[in-house]
Amino acid sequence: MSDEQIVTITDKATEQIKKIFQEQGEDKGLRLAVIGGGCSGLSYKIDFDNKKDNDNVIDLGEVKVFIDLKSTIYLKGVVLDFKDGLNGKGFVFQNPNAANTCGCGESFAV
Repeated sequence: MSDEQIVTITDKATEQIKKIFQEQGEDKGLRLAVIGGGCSGLSYKIDFDNKKDNDNVIDLGEVKVFIDLKSTIYLKGVVLDFKDGLNGKGFVFQNPNAANTCGCGESFAV
């Protein structure tokens, strides 16, 4: 499976990720994951982390994005975007596989 086919990261999200890494001086990568919990059953997690064995890697140039194999199942086809409008600012997951999402958009069910 091609790593680029797992998650699509928009240009706006890529710019914000690179900006955060420059400001934080991080020498790690960005981990996208799915964990149990949240009001709909599964939650998205974004964190700084090192590459682990068997991670899928998306190369954004100066920054690498890591996705573990378990999360890959839930993140396949997801678009990661960054919104900065009147309703708030932050990363937004657009998941076409989610059967149900909560109002905050941080939790979903398949």
